[in-house]
Amino acid sequence: MRLRLPGVPHVLALLASLATMAEAAPAPVSAPGPVTLAVTRGTTHSAATRRRRARRRRPLPADGVYARNAILLDPGTGEVLFEKNSSRSVPIASLTKLMTALVFLEQKPDLSRQAEVTLSEIRGAGHTQLRRGEIVPLGELLRMSLMSSDNCATRVVARESGLPPSDFIARMNLKAVELGLTGTRFVEFTGLDEHNVSTASDVARLLHAAANEPLVAEISTTRSHEFRSDRRRHMIGNTNRLLYGRYEVLGGKTGFIQEAGYCFATWVRTQGRDLIAVVLGAPTNATRFADTVRLLQKVQQPAATSTHL
Repeated sequence: MRLRLPGVPHVLALLASLATMAEAAPAPVSAPGPVTLAVTRGTTHSAATRRRRARRRRPLPADGVYARNAILLDPGTGEVLFEKNSSRSVPIASLTKLMTALVFLEQKPDLSRQAEVTLSEIRGAGHTQLRRGEIVPLGELLRMSLMSSDNCATRVVARESGLPPSDFIARMNLKAVELGLTGTRFVEFTGLDEHNVSTASDVARLLHAAANEPLVAEISTTRSHEFRSDRRRHMIGNTNRLLYGRYEVLGGKTGFIQEAGYCFATWVRTQGRDLIAVVLGAPTNATRFADTVRLLQKVQQPAATSTHL
């Protein structure tokens, strides 16, 4: 009997789905509560199933965006084509890693240098492929941070920057000031802390600055990447679903913690025009990408209004 193996696109999509798990720390385990069942037309459904169906029936908002905060702009002209609470400071989860990467690369690191993963980086980091004592090149750790949003890898990158943690965070905040990100504040490197906050407008500027760094642009637009540490082979996938679609993606990053909701920032080129879209606080993983696609489609609507930054 012949076994049929999944094709490459399905494998890449699975990697992206698994990688998304790294964006949030694991929730504390509690004792299971009673399961509530309801019988409808002879079929038994759990409360969780009913909630999922209710979410699927959620009507589309009048502005077409489920996310609590959003912006669509032309990075070349600064023209804002759509905005929704874009100046409100909110938690941004792993979008933080864009700033972490910028500060790390400012230190001119040797990306081929090997670094050891320690228990302090693993503890509380959420899902990670890394293991205690594993030796990994800094360049591969940066890829894990930006592509699969690996919090453990991000902590090692910050540790190996040559800056003490307090100095690294201070530099992140100073860089925010230099970029004019007036609604942005960082307290740690990964985005696991809800006190890492920014605005949709600021995140758009941050992504523009980060994606103008060639290495960040190259990493954040790579679908999948394979490498070997001193122990084993790693395969990482990119959490940015737009890389598997019709757009030419020039940069992007996803983020999620409970307090932030599902976040996404991307820079695309479509119909010969560059656009940056940011959504913060989307209710699900899928809606953050659907919101983004609807935002990008707005530029094709002649009735769309626009303002300027």
